Amino acid sequence: MGKLEGKIAVITGGTSGMALATAQRFVEEGAYVFITGRRQAALDEAVKTIGRNVTGVQGDAANLDDLDRLFATVKREKGRVDVLFASAGSGESAPIGEVTPEHFDAVFGLNTRGTLFAVQKALPLFNDGGSIIMNGSVASVKGWPTFGVYSASKAALRSFARTWLNELKDRRIRVNVLSPGQVQTPIQEQLFDAEQIRQFESMIPRGKMGRPEEIASAALFLASDESSYVNGVDLAVDGGTTAI
Repeated sequence: MGKLEGKIAVITGGTSGMALATAQRFVEEGAYVFITGRRQAALDEAVKTIGRNVTGVQGDAANLDDLDRLFATVKREKGRVDVLFASAGSGESAPIGEVTPEHFDAVFGLNTRGTLFAVQKALPLFNDGGSIIMNGSVASVKGWPTFGVYSASKAALRSFARTWLNELKDRRIRVNVLSPGQVQTPIQEQLFDAEQIRQFESMIPRGKMGRPEEIASAALFLASDESSYVNGVDLAVDGGTTAI
């Protein structure tokens, strides 16, 4: 029997990289998964890759109407949620002198506001004893130049976790943050050139990037009963980057 046998999981932004690997792992462990993505073609390809026990719902996690449509679909098809991985996020860089209101609103709108309302709209469907996982980043504690807005948007999730676990304690719903370090994903390859990637790798004690599958294993731990006594943590999955 899988670690998520019979569970219903929702993963926002689940069409590539870490979130797609997590969706695949959840299905392998017995869950039925709903994933979202902004682009229908990418969503269709992700559903095909996962292969079974998955529904794709097109939508932008920063759009509240799209979130309503997502959870209306979940309610209609399965009627409940056991695990939410609020994974959708963006990470464009800008030094403080170049930050615009549009940049700030776009990053906080998806990473922070979108996460908040994804959790809020999932709660009426949540089974007691469920697990909420928010996708953070070790950037929130590292202070990397040009990533101030992104880092702050992820740091807010740590505060959310502290408050929400207290609000949801009577329902035994756990709330944790999963903070990946440098992970080799298609989005990373779009954002950084080869020299920047080498610099990031030099910060990792083991000397090489993480893999999406390694993040998926950590997400599985937080989603499953194996982490039943883990609540309110910011779990860095970064090869030791934040420890040195």
